[in-house]
Amino acid sequence: MRRSLQYLGFTAFSLVLLMSLALHARSVRAHADAGLNRQSALVKSLQLTDLCLTTEARYTRHPSLADRHAAYQDHPLSLEHFPSGSLIMPPPHLREVQ
Repeated sequence: MRRSLQYLGFTAFSLVLLMSLALHARSVRAHADAGLNRQSALVKSLQLTDLCLTTEARYTRHPSLADRHAAYQDHPLSLEHFPSGSLIMPPPHLREVQ
């Protein structure tokens, strides 16, 4: 088989794959929009206020409601034992020294 035919076959296969991925993304988005509408209605009916980022420490559950010493749990030199604590810090206004 000539290399040019191999290249054309590969290109055609890649284009078909790309188009099928685009169609799949469109169908997934349509289903996700319906789910998002259901979740939005649930949040409104339960009167939930804010997003819960993680389920671990209280300062990573909701950064705007963190208290001053929650990031250290017991004292400022204790080690962080929650993985999300290394990714989500308390809000800047809570880290300022007064």
